[in-house]
Amino acid sequence: MDIAYLVTPITTWLVVGPIKFLITSVRQRRLAFDLVGNGGFPSNHSAVVTSMATLIALREGIDHPAFGVAVTLAFIVMVDANSLRQHVGRQAAAINRLAAGAAPKPLRERMGHTLVEIGGGICTGIAVGFAINALAAAL
Repeated sequence: MDIAYLVTPITTWLVVGPIKFLITSVRQRRLAFDLVGNGGFPSNHSAVVTSMATLIALREGIDHPAFGVAVTLAFIVMVDANSLRQHVGRQAAAINRLAAGAAPKPLRERMGHTLVEIGGGICTGIAVGFAINALAAAL
């Protein structure tokens, strides 16, 4: 197995995490350790699946069945990030309002991603996929 297929998703996750933390911290005007996780710009999940689809396209070609599987998985992840997880966040907000003061810790309300955040993840994933491919080819 080519190690690039293992390194790519891990590297993408490690690249996107600090970017998301820095952007969130700037927006909040404080170190936003408590906001690290689901939601925010760019989308980690979108970046990871896109980086793998990009690497497969570059290595195997877009006519390879693995690319079709990767694109299908990416589509499912992005739809989930945009719709289902946003609905979960809305439910958390409603529960927090109902349980105001009764719950020891409120539920996290920021769960899903906007289309812009998903787009940022796609762009980051493509960039990391190209970078890993170029680096692996150079070695």
